[in-house]
Amino acid sequence: MASRTFGHVTVTTPDLDEPGLYLSVVETLDSPRDAVQDFTYGDVDLRSLALTGIRLITGRVSDVRAKQVEFEALNLHGVEITSSDLGSVRWSGSKLTRVHVRDCRIMGAALDGMVLDDVLFEKCRFDYAGFRKVRAAGPVAFVGCALTEVTFTDCDLSDAVFSDCGLELTEFGAGRYRDTDLRGNDLSQIRGVANLAKIRIDSGQQADLAQALVDELALTLGDD
Repeated sequence: MASRTFGHVTVTTPDLDEPGLYLSVVETLDSPRDAVQDFTYGDVDLRSLALTGIRLITGRVSDVRAKQVEFEALNLHGVEITSSDLGSVRWSGSKLTRVHVRDCRIMGAALDGMVLDDVLFEKCRFDYAGFRKVRAAGPVAFVGCALTEVTFTDCDLSDAVFSDCGLELTEFGAGRYRDTDLRGNDLSQIRGVANLAKIRIDSGQQADLAQALVDELALTLGDD
């Protein structure tokens, strides 16, 4: 099995090039059997992509461009998603296990009630997305991602790692962030500083958090 280490977590990622594994090309991710396994799917332009109650097991999704995306109870295991544009995605009630999402645009997404276990988001754009009741049940890492004006609400991101991410006006709402690793990021423009108890930072980020708190509270600094 392949793995990547970021900070204090090691994420197990899909190994889709292992000897003896053959992925069949499929024309759709929907299935009357409610499962698609050992597959490769991609290089398509779609007006909409809607999947409900489907399990995707051991496969690769690449170069998918869809204007509207609706995923409900879509569970992924051992899946790689690359170079895709999932416009206005609404993704709810799902579990992702051993999933690698790379070089994707997931801007303005609504991600609700998702469970993440061994999930790596790498070089993805999540700008203006909303994460609600998303739980890290195992290793989770955001690496080199753009998270401008993203909101996290009622999430459990304990032990998750954010590395080299853009966190401009990213809002960490009420939730659990114990040992969430924010080292290696500019934190000066984040929101919800008071909710980030017990996170991990390095010594150089103390000034960032102080600046973020001053801006959030609209404090006026002066000598008179």
